[in-house]
Parts: sequence; C-alpha cells; structure tokens
Amino acid sequence: MSDSQAAAQTSVHEDLHSPALLHHFATEEQQRNASNFGMWIFLGTEVMFFGGLFVSYLIYRLWYFGDFGAASKSIDATLGATNTAVLICSSLTVVLAIWGAQIASRKLMIGSLILTMLFGLAFLGIKGKEYKDKFEEHHVPGASFSFENVPIPGHPDQYANPRHAQIFFALYFIMTGLHALHMIVGLGIFTWLLVMAWKGRFTPEYHTPLEVGGLYWHFVDIVWIYLFPLLYLIDRHP
Repeated sequence: MSDSQAAAQTSVHEDLHSPALLHHFATEEQQRNASNFGMWIFLGTEVMFFGGLFVSYLIYRLWYFGDFGAASKSIDATLGATNTAVLICSSLTVVLAIWGAQIASRKLMIGSLILTMLFGLAFLGIKGKEYKDKFEEHHVPGASFSFENVPIPGHPDQYANPRHAQIFFALYFIMTGLHALHMIVGLGIFTWLLVMAWKGRFTPEYHTPLEVGGLYWHFVDIVWIYLFPLLYLIDRHP
C-alpha cells in the first residue's frame, strides 16, 4: 500500500470517529458542504418569499408615489437608521464569532455571540417603539385609521389619500413584521449556538453550525438594508 493510500485511509478513519460527524456522511468536509448547500437552498426560497413582497410594494409605489411619500414621512427615519447601524454591527460580531472558532478563541467566540444577540434584542426593542408610535397615531390600517393630509414637496396641490396611505402602512407592517419574525427565529438559533459554544462543541476543525447560522443572520440583515430606504427614505429630500 502506498503512503498516499495509507494517509487517505487514516483521514477517513479519523473522520469516522469524529464526534461531530453524522453517520450518513463520509467525511467532515462532505458534511460541511451539505450543510452550507442546504442553507443556500433555504435562503433561495426566502429570496422568493420577500421578493414577492418587494414587487408588490414597488407596483403600489409606482401607482401612488406621492401618497406613499407622504405616509413615509410619518415614520421616524432616525429610528430606522439606528436599527440599520445596529444590524450592521451585529453582522460584524457574527463574523468575529466564526473567526473566534477558527482560531480556537473561546472567549472571542462566546463574547461575539452574546453581542450579536444583544444587537438583535436592541433592534426588536427599537422596532417595538416604532410600532407603539404607529398605534398611538392610529396609523394601523383598519376602521380606526387616521392620517393627516401632508403636502408633497414640489407638489403643493397634491395630498396623500388616506386609502392609499393605508396600503403603504399595510405593506410596512407586513414587511417589517415578517422581518422581525425572522429576527426572533435568528435569536433562537443563536441561543442554541451560544449554549453549544459554552459547552465547547465548536473547534477550528468543526464550526459548521456557526457558519450556517451566520449565513441566515446575514440574510436577515440584507433584507433590512433593502427595507430601510424603500420604507423610510421615500421623497425625504428638501
């Protein structure tokens, strides 16, 4: 038997006895590739899901641009920008957590996971403040909806139609609500990752769950990067 064949058999033998290797995979690399591929397929379905909402929003925005612009002005863009910064920082901490696993720094990995979850909770808290303001202002579509006519910049004779404004706020609550739901799911995933990291399950050789969880978190962040300008920055120029 040649040295290369012996080395290959040794590698396979070590993989088969790895506690992280599931029985239906031949090697850890195969398991890692399958996990990442599965997550990418899932994210593809999520792109189609949110894509339908984005298309619906863009169609209505094309039809009622002035009305959507006026409705958008009642949303606090400062809170939206703050949440954008919070999610960007959370993406950084996710990368640091994965890097901590790669360099066997348990302190960096656990600390970054905790920071990621704190950023996620901060995002949901700010979003809850926004929802509270909308309920108090009666900007929730329905029988109690109330909207003061706001003149559109550059078109002093054009005002927001309350019916069109309700369409904007319906899309606002649907899109941001589904995004917040994905954030809650992400926090559940990262709670599990934090427990596994605390137990020392992740090593430089095996940290696939961190990578897969990071892909999901980055996707949720990217969705918000699109939601922020579409919902908060319509016709904001002076």
